[in-house]
Amino acid sequence: MIATVGPEAARELIDAAAFYTQEGEHELGLTFIAEFEHAVALLCTHPRIGAIWRATTRRLPLRRFPYNIIYQLKPQEIRIIAIAHQHRKPGYWRGRQ
Repeated sequence: MIATVGPEAARELIDAAAFYTQEGEHELGLTFIAEFEHAVALLCTHPRIGAIWRATTRRLPLRRFPYNIIYQLKPQEIRIIAIAHQHRKPGYWRGRQ
């Protein structure tokens, strides 16, 4: 199974990594990216590991950061539609495909 990252989710990933780089240190931004990559690799191996959330989507929380990977399972693809902060604007990504 392959994972694809939607354009809005890619922007959220970059923004979050930039925030951690600016507020913490360069290494913290890289750690955020590495945590995301680890979670995506896990999803590719175990696509149903994330909890069902909001009907057709699933979510997988990152271990070390307050973000969820919001994704949809397609026949041959894991479609990542949001990298959502756990305490901001719940469900803002609902219209994404």
